[in-house]
Amino acid sequence: MFPLYDLNRSATRPVVMYGLILLNLLAFFYTYFLTDPAQVISAYAFVPARFFADPPGQWETIFTSMFLQGGIAHILGNMWFLWIFGDNVEDRMGHGRFLLFYLLGGVVAALSQSLVGPNTPMIGASGAISAVLGAYIVLYPRAVVFSLVGFFPLPVPALIYLGYWALIQFWQSAAGVPGVAFWAHIGGFLMGMLTVRFFIPSRILPR
Repeated sequence: MFPLYDLNRSATRPVVMYGLILLNLLAFFYTYFLTDPAQVISAYAFVPARFFADPPGQWETIFTSMFLQGGIAHILGNMWFLWIFGDNVEDRMGHGRFLLFYLLGGVVAALSQSLVGPNTPMIGASGAISAVLGAYIVLYPRAVVFSLVGFFPLPVPALIYLGYWALIQFWQSAAGVPGVAFWAHIGGFLMGMLTVRFFIPSRILPR
């Protein structure tokens, strides 16, 4: 299933989400069109073993790695998921809380993946976006997500769609599918589910 759009209108303009998408696109353009991608990724990817050996000298890579992507399909997929699900989460949290939540989700995701791949360089926004998905499934479980199922767009409740997405991450990780940091996705998603309520202003806390 691939998400096309959701039927969940936001009451506010998601300026932080727009800014995050713009920063990711600018970083992608710089990395792949204005410089040597291998050098940029080598310098700014998050490598757990390198980070734990020198935290003061490597701390920034846990953040810079969130804005690097592995290719066109990688950035388009990540930004599409952020576009569909990020606006509603930002709407409920507020702009400042959403930015903090997003960055914290990326940190937790990177540290989660470090438990299984300490020497593997990590790049991508998917860990932070996974935290947004975890928040969405808690806040809007009954929201309708129109998804491409085979060749047909069908309405799917967010609880089912995102639950299915999470199960796929566990399954592919257990199957040893290479090339994707599945535990970053899992760690980010669980962090989003477990902490979302702490980022919601008390006056609009979900029930």
